[in-house]
Amino acid sequence: MTFLSLDDFERDAVPTLLEYAAIPCLSPDYDAQWRENGHLDDAIALLAKWAGERELGDASIEVRRLEGRTPLLVITVEATAPTTDTVVLYGHMDKQPPLGEWSEGLAPFTPVRRGNRIYARGVADDGYATFSALLAIEAMVRAGIPHSRLVVLIEASEESGSPDLVAYLDELGDHLGAVDLMICLDSGALTYDRLWVTTSLRGVVNIALTVQVLEQGQHSGVASGVVPSSFRLLRQLIDRVEDAATGAVLVEALHADIPEDHVRAAHATADEFGDVAVNELPVVAGLVPMGTSAAERILQRTWAATMSVTGMGGIPEPQIAGNVLRPFTTAVLSFRLPPNVNAQRATQALLETLTSNPPANARVSATSDHYADGWVAPPLAPWLRRALDEASRDAFGRDAAFTGEGGTIPFLAQLGQRFPAVQFVATGVLGPHSNAHGIDEMLDLDCCVAVTNAMITVLREHATK
Repeated sequence: MTFLSLDDFERDAVPTLLEYAAIPCLSPDYDAQWRENGHLDDAIALLAKWAGERELGDASIEVRRLEGRTPLLVITVEATAPTTDTVVLYGHMDKQPPLGEWSEGLAPFTPVRRGNRIYARGVADDGYATFSALLAIEAMVRAGIPHSRLVVLIEASEESGSPDLVAYLDELGDHLGAVDLMICLDSGALTYDRLWVTTSLRGVVNIALTVQVLEQGQHSGVASGVVPSSFRLLRQLIDRVEDAATGAVLVEALHADIPEDHVRAAHATADEFGDVAVNELPVVAGLVPMGTSAAERILQRTWAATMSVTGMGGIPEPQIAGNVLRPFTTAVLSFRLPPNVNAQRATQALLETLTSNPPANARVSATSDHYADGWVAPPLAPWLRRALDEASRDAFGRDAAFTGEGGTIPFLAQLGQRFPAVQFVATGVLGPHSNAHGIDEMLDLDCCVAVTNAMITVLREHATK
């Protein structure tokens, strides 16, 4: 059974979703002047106003503000079922920056509709979540479907690692009550034909590594052969933490054993869907991917320690590069961690490895401005496993599917530590070509509506379990 149609979503959500899409409400890490610019305030005010127009029954809507922190939208809907349990539905409304030139006809803050897809920054990650959560609740209210007490949390710092969430959870402790289920609408999907539930997330460590050899740049004809290149010394340091031939991370503290049930799940996914880890990526023709099989690549993406160079400093653009031995080179290294590796210990091991005994006694600095633990979903209660399959069949026509994700959602680890006995459902609309964090971000409206309908079934089953 489906409760919400695409026409309903078009009428009730899309106009406001498009308004939200046009707001450059960047996360604080990408807008140091976010308070002065006011874009986060504009976005949360828009969402709060829209929430106030919904038929939610006995509900309250408030924007909470703590000193020095981004705002939090809290919508509380009192139970219509005879239960004292609370279900928390989570989303966020802060955005990544454009991150490159978008394709012709597309722009990050000028939403474009092409068929049943909307292109704009933040629509899939994670602007849709407010609309999905509240339209699911409104559909239940209109249909008279009993539900537990529901608290919808929409935060504004997730893309910066959710630094403000813990403080708000502290403040909301009594308000949240007896949390029994948490639904996160900020995760991915391997396909758009079923409900995908996330079973694990990798952690992350970001390190800025700088090697300096001169106080100021010098003509390469004078200095080369005398002063070692900062780039060459940087390569030596990176070789300490990554095998250049295979991409294997060499620091033992970043590795962990993969649980056997996750290995089996990866093989089952590869058997059904093929090489999904590669097929959804815009690789260049002829590229040889890492890993020896489709299943291994799924595990590499979801459980392997990896390193990516995500930024460089001290290097001129090619068109202005002169014959100069540069004084320093900086590389920003992003390490993905297995879901069950402690990010703080991994960070310390990396910093020690990169800074001890610097090559040529160069000036080496390594700093970490961000790290976050990964997350492994707790085992599903029997009622929830049945509910997810029923929800997926109702909304998509197929049973639910389960897979790990390669990215990091820091708040899930935070919530898992705070609520260790709570059941979790992490799901979302970030399927093929949704391009979260990249150019041309896209929301598939059909998938969005189906996920919304699936959540109605899960909430209904929770109220009667």
